[in-house]
Parts: sequence; structure tokens; C-alpha cells
Amino acid sequence: MSRRLFLRATLAGGASLLAGRAATLFAAASANDNSSFSIGGDLTVNRLGFGAMRLTGEGIWGWPPDRENALKVLRRAVELGANLIDTADAYGPETDELLIAEGLYPYPKGLVIATKGGNTRPGPTQWVPDGRPEYLRQCIDKSLKRLKLERIDLYQLHRVDPKVPMEDSLGALKEAQSAGKIRHIGLSEVSPEQVESARKIVPIVTVQNRYNITDRKWDNTLAYCEKEQIGFMPWAPVGGTRGMTSAALAKVAKDHGITIYQLGLAWLLHRSPVMLPIPGTSSLAHLDENMAARKIQLTAEEWKTIDALASQT
Repeated sequence: MSRRLFLRATLAGGASLLAGRAATLFAAASANDNSSFSIGGDLTVNRLGFGAMRLTGEGIWGWPPDRENALKVLRRAVELGANLIDTADAYGPETDELLIAEGLYPYPKGLVIATKGGNTRPGPTQWVPDGRPEYLRQCIDKSLKRLKLERIDLYQLHRVDPKVPMEDSLGALKEAQSAGKIRHIGLSEVSPEQVESARKIVPIVTVQNRYNITDRKWDNTLAYCEKEQIGFMPWAPVGGTRGMTSAALAKVAKDHGITIYQLGLAWLLHRSPVMLPIPGTSSLAHLDENMAARKIQLTAEEWKTIDALASQT
């Protein structure tokens, strides 16, 4: 069976893909399966969201080569149940936020748009932190305008700038929060100690660190987030530009009739109830494949085997 046919059958939910297996493997999510999470206690989102970064041009720079396709991907993501969309002013820069507004405004009820500021783009593939309060204030105002929002539900400090005290950067976000420009505040690429320090300045509701089944450098931050009920948004949830290379995991995925990327996303959702994966793509087919991962259900014994293999990567 081709990948495209497999995806169609999976999403239809009625076809049997593998004898005696697919009906349970892609079972519909039940009402009590931890399929949602409450960000900050008042923003309920489906745990599998969408990362919009890949909708921009090559090198996360400029407009996409096929702008209409990018808009279709955004709309399809929402149709498939992604009500948490992650972006940043640095994606493009600026073009990603503009695309979101173009494709989705007026926004459907319940859609949470999370954006970020504090990372500048001198050129394609280049990223330079800037956590100066005066810069962040401009970032927030400009993101509000590009996204056509009166208030940003989740605003994340894209990177901690080593040249600026974190309390100064967060102070600017706290001011914006008090002014009603942002609702909740999150961090990115931070240690548990940094999150702890930040929480002395302002409530932190999410952390976005690189994390996937083959790259678990930030296990300690995830553990902290679990303890404190802080949402953990893994970027590069299926490996990003590095991909996911594990022959053992690829074999497990193949044995279950799914891709290693679907297995990786399903594993993240299984790994922790605070996990909020935000896989990104510019392909409609890959989007369908990614979103189908939320319906993958394996037995406790199967997850135990996968967890053991994952710990060896």
C-alpha cells in the first residue's frame, strides 16, 4: 500500500489497514485520554498543535514559493483539530505571522495563536538573540498588528539573551501583560533553573525546548514542567532538519504500519500529559499524516518496548 493510500485509509477511520490491527491502532480518541491541556488554567487546547515555521521560504526566510499552498496548510491544520498554532516574529521574518492572519482571520473561536519575540534575523539561517526591553516592546506591538489581534494569548521569549539580564527581558513582557497586550507568558530553550528564576518575576505557563524521541537533552526541563503543570512544547518533534534516524524505531513503526514520524509524535503524546507537540510542515500530505498520529493507540507492553528503544538512541 502506498503512503498516500495509507493516509487516506487512516484518516477515513473506517478502513482496515492491517488484518486485525488497524482498527485498534488508530482508535478514535476517547473523552478521558488526556487529549487536551489547559494552558495557564484557562486556555484549553488539543495537545497536538501545529508549528507554522516551515510555511516560510527556504532558510525560514521570506515568503513561501507557493503562498496559496501555505494558506491551504494553515486552514487544513485547523480543520483537522489543531487549535494551538505556534509562530514567531523571526519566522520570515514577519511573513509567518502575516500568513496566519491572511489565512485564518477572522479567527475561529478557541484558536490559540502562540508567538515569540527576542530573536533577530540578520539573514537566512541566522539567529541572533535580542532581549532588550525596548526591543521586546516593539516586537509585541508589531506582532499584535501583523496578527490582527488585540491581545496575544501566549507570548514566548524566543531566547534568553546572554547580554541582557533575564529579569529585564521578562519585565518588558510583564508590563505588556499588565497592559492587556498579552495573556500568558512562555519561555524557550531553558533549563529548570531558568524557569524557576523566571517564575519569581512573572507566571510562566509554557516552555518550548527542542525535544523528540531521539533527542531528549531536555528531559530535566520536561520533568520540572510535569511537576509544576507547565505546558511543554517540543520543537523539532520529529527531528527537524536532522530527521530521526533509528533503525530499531523505524522497524517498530513499519511493523505497526505507520511511519517513524507518526510513531515519534504518538510517543511524545504518550510520554507526558503536559506535552504539546507542534509539528510543522508545508505539505498537505505530511500534515494529514502528522495529525493522524494523535489517534495511534498501542498497548502498555508495546509502549514499554518503544520506551526501551528510545532510551538507547
